[in-house]
Amino acid sequence: MKLPALLSICIILAIFPFGSEVSAEQVFDKGVSAHGAVLMEQESGRILFEKESSTPMRIASITKIMTAVLAIESGKMEETVTVSSRAFGTEGSSIYLTEGEQISLEDLVYGLMLRSGNDAAIAIAEHVGGSVEGFVYMMNEKAREIGMEETLFANPHGLDDHEDHYSTAYDMALLTQYAMKSPHYREISASKSYRSVTAEDRIRVFNNKNRLLTQLYKHSTGGKTGYTKRAKRTLVSTAEKDGMELIAVTINAPSDWHDHMNLFEWGFDSFEMSTIVKEGTVTKVDDPFYKNKLRTEFSFQYPLTDEDFKHLKQRVVLLKPNEERWEQEGYPYPIGTVQIELKGNVIGIVPLKYVYEKTEEPSLFKKWLGHWFRVNGMVPNG
Repeated sequence: MKLPALLSICIILAIFPFGSEVSAEQVFDKGVSAHGAVLMEQESGRILFEKESSTPMRIASITKIMTAVLAIESGKMEETVTVSSRAFGTEGSSIYLTEGEQISLEDLVYGLMLRSGNDAAIAIAEHVGGSVEGFVYMMNEKAREIGMEETLFANPHGLDDHEDHYSTAYDMALLTQYAMKSPHYREISASKSYRSVTAEDRIRVFNNKNRLLTQLYKHSTGGKTGYTKRAKRTLVSTAEKDGMELIAVTINAPSDWHDHMNLFEWGFDSFEMSTIVKEGTVTKVDDPFYKNKLRTEFSFQYPLTDEDFKHLKQRVVLLKPNEERWEQEGYPYPIGTVQIELKGNVIGIVPLKYVYEKTEEPSLFKKWLGHWFRVNGMVPNG
């Protein structure tokens, strides 16, 4: 069906704070020790703070977030992995796998995320990708899919054994935003401890290295630590408070725990998740054809400061009505959109549905029954 041209109906609505005074724009003034950092709101992807967030740097073991994502998405988490000599011989942090040992992929991913096992990373890569090299190809393909434009992976663990292995604080926030859409990833990332029992009755207990989660920060919901001599300290962490979820990434940060807690506290204090468009009927459109017949199918929320409300607008854009044609061919969806603008930039688009009451055609039996009542001088009840 050929859709009509975009309407000449365009309504701009100013939005003001809900009973709060407009204050000056909040600025993070504590500073961060990190060379690269970013604070992102999970749902919208809005960047609340950044420092050299697009500068490629070595990332160490926060690489393993991508390794975990690919393992979870492989659909093989219940499968048994046989540990190779290559996995057994991997240097650095380890969950102490032995060559020939059999262990579930699920247990390997917990060992990867909680204990940062480099041996687990190789075992996962070989099982999911067929080889480490094949898995690295998958990592880079996934990075492109997510939009990680300044990232190149050369291994599944983040060790400094390749020059061409790097990412940015922003790209790692994008990866974490993607990963957090998976309930399975959330569960693993938020685990303070995990008990692994292999077929040979070998028991391992993985206690999470993320001190924000286990000791330091009550709003922490997970994350991944990292360190190598060349990358220095790297950290990705997530936190939730009052319905707002934040992602913090620091790269080469001597005081990463404090960086993250300070960023989170500032973010929670300065921004509030505000419902700009509510699900339901749109009431502020006076056009006779559309009045009280437009509906949003979902709400739109965005993190805002009080200052942001002064620069926030809604623009309702609708199709030019063609009632006769639409009644015959069906009403198009979307019939229009609500565009949300902040300081002149579109930050969200919510589609609009046209809601109409369709008169039900009486069945042949109902028509006959009505005729019978009329012929016999009787009035049907209802």
